[in-house]
Amino acid sequence: MIQRKLHEIETMIAGASAAVEYSEIRIAGVTTDSRSVRKGNLFIPLIGERVDGHQFVSSAIEQGAAAVLWQRDQGTPPVAQVVLVDDTLLAMQQLAAAYCEQTQARVVAVTGSNGKTTTKDLIASALASTYKVHKTEGNYNSHIGLPLTLLSMPANTEMAVLEMGMRGRDEIALLSRIAKPEVAIITNIGESHLEQLGSREEIARAKLEIVYGLAADGLLIYNGDDPLLQQEFEKLLHTPPSGISVNEWKLLRFGESTNNDFYPEGLMTDGSGTHFSLNSIRSTSFTIPLLGRHNVVNALAAVAVAKYMGVSTKDLRRGLAQAKLSGMRIELIRSADGYTILNDAYNASPSSMKAALALLAELHGYNRKVAVLGDMLELGECESEYHREIGESLDPSDIPYIYTYGKLGADIAAGTIGRYSPERVLAFRDKQKLIDALKQFLRQDDIILIKGSRGMRLEEVANALQ
Repeated sequence: MIQRKLHEIETMIAGASAAVEYSEIRIAGVTTDSRSVRKGNLFIPLIGERVDGHQFVSSAIEQGAAAVLWQRDQGTPPVAQVVLVDDTLLAMQQLAAAYCEQTQARVVAVTGSNGKTTTKDLIASALASTYKVHKTEGNYNSHIGLPLTLLSMPANTEMAVLEMGMRGRDEIALLSRIAKPEVAIITNIGESHLEQLGSREEIARAKLEIVYGLAADGLLIYNGDDPLLQQEFEKLLHTPPSGISVNEWKLLRFGESTNNDFYPEGLMTDGSGTHFSLNSIRSTSFTIPLLGRHNVVNALAAVAVAKYMGVSTKDLRRGLAQAKLSGMRIELIRSADGYTILNDAYNASPSSMKAALALLAELHGYNRKVAVLGDMLELGECESEYHREIGESLDPSDIPYIYTYGKLGADIAAGTIGRYSPERVLAFRDKQKLIDALKQFLRQDDIILIKGSRGMRLEEVANALQ
């Protein structure tokens, strides 16, 4: 974590000022939450829609904070150990950018519509076989979370693996300019954020903002199977944004197609994970503790990063096999009653839903296959059509039983009409009734996929069944 004297903090933030008598105070770490202040922290009061952190400055000092930032337009601060700034959020971002540069950590940034968290975790595990790695934890991938991730980074970090999320245009550009990555990865372009951005083209342009802070001689690794991403990237190369040099970038593509620099040549899934080989390292097979072809594609991005960073094949194999992954992303859980749960309840979009369903269809050795599918949120005015298309894509010979949850989940159920018998497709709006029905239905050696957007909280179903 950041450890600096107050006069050093002052120099890292544009326009900041602190009283000379407190210039030697040493801060250790930062927090924006007065309830989690630790001794020596710098407390950064952010102004939110409902709460203004400046109200808690005195409390933060009482709890052990060494100093605080204070936004000049908020009047006279109630404490003396203050660094005055024009904007506390901007000051935190500037502080994070300066600290990241001072640590000399090599930065790897990951974005994409689907798979960015899994890809981030796989990259971090691959690099951790050789280097000291710091990575984004949880959902700290925003204009607030990313600076906090950087400011919590140990000073001896060699590789920082950062996830970059967004809600709209210009957000990833901001994050990229804060972190200044040496390597940027785009996993794919899906339908998430259609409600905010209006089209997949706009989503692609927003994701490509990750190059706005990319080093002039940096490496861009992207999914070569995504034609829209390729189309929008070529437009960016032809007409680059002002101040961005594209001439010396190195480019690598990954995906299932043999047109990519990294693609799989063999793949096998068992109960422990997925085993695969790839074109560029033919003498070696790899294992990831994840199920599904789409996760092998995510692993290819991790291989590309690791080889670029000089990780040996032996260490790369070990790093991928020992990957520690964020929860609710195709978690394989064995229930007390002997059936298997595939918990993929963290989030959902049409493309990730189809990938999860393809995985379920490919798995063998189980009694009955059941899919529990919830609403996919933030899809805009065509949301009903996307859900109905999921239902229309389902095949009763692959996945015989469908349970849906939510208002839009009912559209998935409607899409199955004509191919599924009514007793094999059940739609619910009450989560407890869904849980009760599943408990009555499921038997030993069944397998059940649980998939839906974060807002549907379908992990509650997984926990109840577990």
